[in-house]
Amino acid sequence: MGNILVFAEQQKGKLPKTTLIALQAGKEAAQKLGGSCFAAVLGAGIDALAHETAKYGVAKVLVVDDPALAHYLADAYAVALEQLVKAHDVSLLLATSTSVGKDLLPRVAARLGVGMASDVIAINEDGTFKRPMYAGNAIATVSLTGRVKVISVRGTAFDAAQPDGQAPVERVRLAIEDAARKMQFVEFSETKSDRPTLTEARIVVSGGRGLKSGENFTTYLEPLVDALGAAMGASRAAVDAGFVPNDLQVGQTGKVVAPELYFAIGISGAIQHLAGMKDSKIIVAINKDPEAPIFNVADYGLVADLFKAVPELTEEIKKLKA
Repeated sequence: MGNILVFAEQQKGKLPKTTLIALQAGKEAAQKLGGSCFAAVLGAGIDALAHETAKYGVAKVLVVDDPALAHYLADAYAVALEQLVKAHDVSLLLATSTSVGKDLLPRVAARLGVGMASDVIAINEDGTFKRPMYAGNAIATVSLTGRVKVISVRGTAFDAAQPDGQAPVERVRLAIEDAARKMQFVEFSETKSDRPTLTEARIVVSGGRGLKSGENFTTYLEPLVDALGAAMGASRAAVDAGFVPNDLQVGQTGKVVAPELYFAIGISGAIQHLAGMKDSKIIVAINKDPEAPIFNVADYGLVADLFKAVPELTEEIKKLKA
């Protein structure tokens, strides 16, 4: 078995939790499959980021510092990763299933002429992988053929890597072809919020169709979110109804989260939503329908009118924090 290469995605020069999860998955893969775990840090002016990545127990950090990589551009990044894979005896390339990971890894796999497994939740000692199917109702064991295997790992399936020593940092010079430089960065339109990032928050409060309108998200849900210092999420039904923007969607076709505490308010618990939050440590459900499927996965359930229960809960939390 060759080496494992982890793509260390960055956000504004920082390592998000999703990248620490990828690093942990890479280290576990190296323990099970053999070889060394390397981290690939791509960008421009990234010395500090590279040395930060080196703290998380990998064997080596490979740094590609090039103006063409200053912003994430799929073509240039795919070329860079392809060359790193070929030059460092890599047999497994992995990253987390973020929007960048989902965009980048299939391109690299295509350039390498190999297959890919997405949303992996476990790496087996025989070199196979486990990934969910049918919204998590079945777990498939997947085998990839080819000299290199490419996988993305689910952001809730592995713990985040912890600081563990200081690995050497190696600067790598690559020839990024002119064709890969044609894609140009124009702008990054960011949704700004004072609340925690949905995929990294310790507490998530999600609302569903039961809230009946976007105004009720503002009136009833947001005070609870702010009282808890939580991130706000939503079900697909609420997003499709136009109550909230789709970047808040939690579920099979939205974001997958696993916070320490998850509130599902006015959410029936369709299988597509459960696929995005059922790994949460503690699940609290509030719904007026006692037969709602959400109660099957909830640790604590309250059968009540949310328009009465949520304000009362918010006030009690504020009293406890006073």
